[in-house]
Amino acid sequence: MTFPKAALPTVLRFGVFELDLEAGELRKAGARLRVQKQPFEILRVLVQRPGEIVTRDELRAEIWSADTFVDFDNSLNTSINKLRDVLGDTSSSPRFIETVPRRGYRFIAPVTGNEPLASPPPVPSPPPHAPPPLASSPPISRPARRANWKILTPALVLLVLLATGLLWHMRRSHPPLEKGTIVLGGFINRTGDSVFDGTLKQGLTVQLEQSPQLRVLPEEQVQDTLRMMGRQDTVELTPDVTREVCQRNSAAVALNGSISMIGGRYDLTLRAVDCGSDALLGSAETQSPDKNHVLDAVSKLASGMREKLGESLSSLSQYNTPLVSATTPSMAALRCYSQGVEAEAKDFDYKVSLSWFQKAIELDPHFAMAYWALGDAYGNIGESNTAKLYVQKAFELREPVSQREKWLIEGGYYYYAIGDITKARRSFELMAKVYPDSQYAHNSVAEMAETLGEYDTGLREYLQALHLPPRSSFLYRDVANTYLVMDRVDDALAEVQNAHAAGLDGNLAGINYSIAFYRDDPREMARQVASVAGKPGIEDQVLALEADTAAYFGQLETARGLSERAAESAERAGQKESSAQYYAAFAVREGLFGNPDRALQQAMNAGRYSGGRDLDYGIALAVTYSRDLNRAQALTSAVASRFPEDTIVQCNYLPTLRARLELMRLRPQQALDALVSATACDLNLPAYSYYNWPNLYPVYVRGEAYLAAHRGAEAAAEFQKIVAHRGLVLNEPIGALTRLQLGRAYVLSGDTVKGRASYEQFLALWKDADPDIPTLKQAKAEYASLQKGIGGGAR
Repeated sequence: MTFPKAALPTVLRFGVFELDLEAGELRKAGARLRVQKQPFEILRVLVQRPGEIVTRDELRAEIWSADTFVDFDNSLNTSINKLRDVLGDTSSSPRFIETVPRRGYRFIAPVTGNEPLASPPPVPSPPPHAPPPLASSPPISRPARRANWKILTPALVLLVLLATGLLWHMRRSHPPLEKGTIVLGGFINRTGDSVFDGTLKQGLTVQLEQSPQLRVLPEEQVQDTLRMMGRQDTVELTPDVTREVCQRNSAAVALNGSISMIGGRYDLTLRAVDCGSDALLGSAETQSPDKNHVLDAVSKLASGMREKLGESLSSLSQYNTPLVSATTPSMAALRCYSQGVEAEAKDFDYKVSLSWFQKAIELDPHFAMAYWALGDAYGNIGESNTAKLYVQKAFELREPVSQREKWLIEGGYYYYAIGDITKARRSFELMAKVYPDSQYAHNSVAEMAETLGEYDTGLREYLQALHLPPRSSFLYRDVANTYLVMDRVDDALAEVQNAHAAGLDGNLAGINYSIAFYRDDPREMARQVASVAGKPGIEDQVLALEADTAAYFGQLETARGLSERAAESAERAGQKESSAQYYAAFAVREGLFGNPDRALQQAMNAGRYSGGRDLDYGIALAVTYSRDLNRAQALTSAVASRFPEDTIVQCNYLPTLRARLELMRLRPQQALDALVSATACDLNLPAYSYYNWPNLYPVYVRGEAYLAAHRGAEAAAEFQKIVAHRGLVLNEPIGALTRLQLGRAYVLSGDTVKGRASYEQFLALWKDADPDIPTLKQAKAEYASLQKGIGGGAR
């Protein structure tokens, strides 16, 4: 949030730091830090505009006076370096100040001010015989408040101090941004029983993450910090190591636990220390009479620690589902689940995590979150049909889980199983509101907003997710892709450069390729293709993009070979649904280029696999460009019956298929009628992936229908929409074919000058095209007729 000047807070907080604008001080955990004037002023400007890019020119205008003769660039760089030294920050792995190459800087940590809360957190009821609460009084100025201390009695001073401390604790932990971050260290296992290794830490994480007033540093961020410290990711998180991780992340609390066995009893302890001073903030102890009740003991331990860290009783009452209900009563199942979570945290290795989550549900068939994790992992590798099965099961078992996990499960169910984007988005919006530090929630809201064409909302949510730990190449990719869809190619490139500067560019080949296509940079496109050779899970996406580029320029034989390589690469990586989708896109391309028999053949190749809505749509759409009306009708009906509540199917896919059926029957007006309901979805991003398909097809088919109805002006208006959204269509075949269709539309409307120009643009794109493509032959014949003054151009 950017703070409006009219209501600018006097104290701005981020991490363990306070920037006091009135006093001109920067404090860390209450201790004043020495900061020179220019670094302080730079910090003031950046912190007042968190999340925004502040350009170098803006900093110069704000801080350096016009009559000051200095080497500005050198002075600014020196000041930024000094500021990073004070904050313990680095340019390579920034936690506060991020360099935006060739543009400026961005403050990336959450910032909160000292303005009153919109609604104060609930205050626990006083115990019996407690004195009544202090009456609230109007705010007074800082000097007046200092003078009033002189007349307070010692007892009243003590009471005010206690009340102030409680209020500070509650304000500090109140969402969304004032929450003290906890670094959860190791849970030392002194029992000799390996079943507790990693399991109790995972259980404690689940319990602490239920709190809306506390924040656990994500395990991915812990692993990144250990690597930055030069430590192996297998190092034991002792209290000293945990505290260093805590300090490097400007977190507030380091938490370490232990379990011991005395006779048949298990003793569990938990200690919380202040990361800055190493002072003990609180400790909790509990016992379990036997192994079967250890998870109950972890729940009790977590509840005690949450209370000691200042969480309100009302929050504890509302968000404190017992661990065995939130997860599983099986220690072995929880251990397998924790191993799967760890695999994703360390390397985003969904293939490894799948086997662990599968073992967890084998040990406990009622483990709802393990089913959800399986579904989410399958969804991340493009296997939506398999994901659907697991999230359905999680939804059936969701009743006992915590509210946070319930929102995750319900969001996944509505998204993968039902396809109701509105309900799925609502679940994640509720989660993001109560848990504003949930990167997953913001990322999900962004994805669903963009599915509905709300790119401004998507960008805002993606940026919020990007500025929450852990930083990942996937989030940089998401932000860059959104900029590209919005035709902000320079911003997209800058975000990719930010990822590179942060060392997080391992999964950006697809977006790099798309940016290079947008910028007409074939050398960079070729470099990206070469960079992914032999890399499972990445190679297929870039090969599919390269296939579309070949087709975009009419090199259909080359495109066929690349599509087959992409499908084979996906299959080798175990992504059968992705493989089938490449065949489906291959089939649609053949139909668009006038090869109906090949379109049908490739559609049948894709149909050998069982997939989700996007695959079914691709197959049906391809068949509508064949001569097989009966099969096209049957496939369209199947899509309608399989996905009755799916937002994208009902708004985008079905209207497009039904319009194509009407065009096969030579009924253009009925086709236009079928597309009326798709108007609101024209610019949606229906199948969210980095293989750019199938965007803008309702627009293209509507243009076809207007052409068939001999309504040239309306047809031209539709095809112009595609031209105007270059970042959305990119190298899809319809992006090139639109030039030909515009030529036909202009000729129909009587504008032969524009018509001839559009034909020429298309033929220039296809100057190296395969000569036997039916669409190319037809285009050349139409253009020749136009040149002779016969008219022609429409069919």
